[in-house]
Amino acid sequence: MDFPGSAPTVGIEWEVALIDPETRDLTPRAAELLELMDRKFPGHRVTREFLANTVEMVTGVHETIPQATAELREQITQLMECADELGLQIFSAGSHPFADWGDQLLSEKDSYKEIIQRTQYWGRQMIIWGIHVHVGVGSKEKVWPIINAVMTHYPHVLAMSASSPAWEGLDTGYASNRTLLYQQLPTAGTPYQFKNWEEWEAFSEDTDKSGVINHTGSWHFDVRPSKYGTVELRFADAMMTLWELAAISAYMHCLVVHFERMYDRGEELPILQQWHVAENKWRAARYGLDALIITDRDTTERWVKDELRDWVEMLLPVAEELNCVQELRDVERIMERGGDYELQRAAAREAGAALEPGVRTRGDAGAEEGFTQPKAWIAAVDLTVKTLRESIE
Repeated sequence: MDFPGSAPTVGIEWEVALIDPETRDLTPRAAELLELMDRKFPGHRVTREFLANTVEMVTGVHETIPQATAELREQITQLMECADELGLQIFSAGSHPFADWGDQLLSEKDSYKEIIQRTQYWGRQMIIWGIHVHVGVGSKEKVWPIINAVMTHYPHVLAMSASSPAWEGLDTGYASNRTLLYQQLPTAGTPYQFKNWEEWEAFSEDTDKSGVINHTGSWHFDVRPSKYGTVELRFADAMMTLWELAAISAYMHCLVVHFERMYDRGEELPILQQWHVAENKWRAARYGLDALIITDRDTTERWVKDELRDWVEMLLPVAEELNCVQELRDVERIMERGGDYELQRAAAREAGAALEPGVRTRGDAGAEEGFTQPKAWIAAVDLTVKTLRESIE
């Protein structure tokens, strides 16, 4: 892979789903929505995705988070206008709380069909949504030291963004069930700890020769280099509001720039043992903002909220230069309000969802009897749709 290098710019990709307002279930009408977008807003940057119920907003290259999120605000506003015209709703979270994965249709693209042909059951379960943040890095020599350092903040970012507590009408007990689902794919998950660009190139050559990535064209690591001269952070759940997206993206932007400057000063960048990285990923997926995480190679543990408060203060000088102080400060707002997973779970509980993870409540969201999609989790869908709309008005 060529890596041209870049100034510390930022770009964001944001996946959202389409909801039927009557059933609150997913609906495969992305092609219809994009046709209307083409007519009403020619030149828009919204694209189709893996599933026919999903669209993705993609920004251009920006110098600051406020610029990138301003573009996303324009895109989501246009999407909602077209969705309203078609009788659809826009849903943004890490997963849908009661949709049946077996009912979902793929977008019309041969590469998507090839992925399903190879991955079968696990590929069919990918009814999940996230955000991807691209941050420019100056040269390929810096890429893997920076990625390894960013992975020490995996639990910080995941805890803030976690928004997928339920699956097929069940409370999973996890803050981010999306994280556990996505890592099942053969080219996804945490990256190996490559020491330098040469190791990455050798790995890429080996996996290309062996056919590992023939069906996708690339690896889908949680953090990876991209051909645009950026480090791409891909592991955050999609969140329910635009201001949360801005806050979490600001944290990631500042973090990558902070580590690049450490590298430029000749300082050693942090790196955790691979097993600590894996444990932190699990803890954040399970406990969200209540996670106790491992912070150094000596296995020191701290509460993720305490870590986040300290790191927001540490990154403020970088945020001032990158014009995202308010957005970075909103990390504290997320912690004070509670994570999306907490809000969704509370809405479902209030509507009658079971208190124990993995236990169904009686209710019929369309069926006459039996243990089916609990009506209680419809409340979480309604909350998500309402909260998103309010955040851009």
